[in-house]
Amino acid sequence: MTKMYVSNKDETARMFKSDFMEAFSKVHWTVPLYIYMPVIAYFLYRSIFDYQLSIGTILLYIIIGTAIWTFTEYILHRFVFHYTPPGKIGARIHFIFHGVHHDYPNDTKRLVMPPSVSIPLAVLFFLLFQAIFGSVLVAPFFIGFIAGYLFYDISHYAIHHFNMHSKFWLAIKNHHMKHHYQDPNKGYGVSSPFWDVIFRTGYEVKKTQSSVRID
Repeated sequence: MTKMYVSNKDETARMFKSDFMEAFSKVHWTVPLYIYMPVIAYFLYRSIFDYQLSIGTILLYIIIGTAIWTFTEYILHRFVFHYTPPGKIGARIHFIFHGVHHDYPNDTKRLVMPPSVSIPLAVLFFLLFQAIFGSVLVAPFFIGFIAGYLFYDISHYAIHHFNMHSKFWLAIKNHHMKHHYQDPNKGYGVSSPFWDVIFRTGYEVKKTQSSVRID
């Protein structure tokens, strides 16, 4: 099988000449929690006390937001992160956004999305969903959307660096490892293989041969 990574150690390549820019390209895996847990708390407060939404409505839109995130995650990974614009500049942009992760898949500082990218994306998505759901229902919806993003980011780190024991986590880890070490043109779902099943971009399950008894 062709080697599809440069290094499998906890190391990486320098991406920017500027120390300032280089620092912004690296992030500890807990940083998204510090940034977005207060955002979740804020919108939960608004949903309950300012908008006085029912518990059922809040839970419904949290579920919808989480589901929309899983689809967004798949689309971003497949069509944005894995898109390489033409030319040297295009290759450079692809390397910065995602190629570096495939070359150095176990680099601990480049496994979660840096705030310099995630915050502008979060603002854009919020404005989009506010236009769709309105200024009230967007609050519980965005709780689910951000919670889904956090699950994606933290589980991505865990997949690469935590020992998995449960069948659930092992299935998710094996799915993502195949994306890195078997075929990067499949397995775009990181936190869930659901959309890979829907769009047939998953991996074939090898069938074990069973012995046939003839009486």
